[in-house]
Amino acid sequence: MSDNLAPLFSGLRTLRRSQVLGLSGPDAAAFAQAQFANDVLSLADGHWQWNAWLTAKGRVLAVFQLLRLDAEHLLLVCHDGGVEAMAEQLRRFVFRRKAILSPVAALSVQAAFQPPVQARDAALARLADGAIELDVGSAAHPRTLRLVETGDAAYEETAELAWRQSDLRFGLPRLDESQREQWTPQQLGLDRLSAYSVKKGCYPGQEIVARTHFLGKAKRSLVLLHTASPGTAGDAVTQAGAGIGTIASSAGALALAVLPLDLPEGGLEVGGGQAARLDLLDGLAR
Repeated sequence: MSDNLAPLFSGLRTLRRSQVLGLSGPDAAAFAQAQFANDVLSLADGHWQWNAWLTAKGRVLAVFQLLRLDAEHLLLVCHDGGVEAMAEQLRRFVFRRKAILSPVAALSVQAAFQPPVQARDAALARLADGAIELDVGSAAHPRTLRLVETGDAAYEETAELAWRQSDLRFGLPRLDESQREQWTPQQLGLDRLSAYSVKKGCYPGQEIVARTHFLGKAKRSLVLLHTASPGTAGDAVTQAGAGIGTIASSAGALALAVLPLDLPEGGLEVGGGQAARLDLLDGLAR
């Protein structure tokens, strides 16, 4: 089976699902440190990380890129949208902190299957035209994101699907509304992205995440599947007629499913059709 399953495109394309949330103020970094799963205070200015927002029960609400422009200016790139609701919920925890949460509608997100011009790994770059460039690929599979205030990159539904499929190939879960609050970071394989910390201080869900990590009690994780017909998030995955897991994220004929770690080979089905297991791509951790 071809390793190049997604219909790639050339040049920049706009991603309409992706939205940007701004977090600013003297307490911006401290607020993010207290609310999100990764170690924001250890992130250098001009760098970004994968991060996650969890419930108190350790279930994933959102997976996003957190950009630290400086100590008082952070950007959250949320590829599954929902920034208005996210900002509204987070504002309830600001209390007396000097931090402002505001969706940044002026910034659009553009993607390209090509090496970045200046950005490398977790170091972001500001280009001459004012765009913020991010390296979101690997040497073998280069990918670039740009945050731009104005731009003429075309939007194509097929390009959006191609990008989403590419995300799944790298093991980046794209969570529809129905899959939020369903999975732990370990079940979604967020350790592959270095998207959470078990060493920093408290954050919502931290105790459950740390307990699972240190006691080695994770029984399930993410598996990439190629399905005979397009699956949908929430669909059951069966083997020998028995339900063994659930699709957490899908894009066309590709899906990320949460399945047992000790899964026997072969015999997987989704919606009555065969499903083949594929290897996840490495290189997206930051």
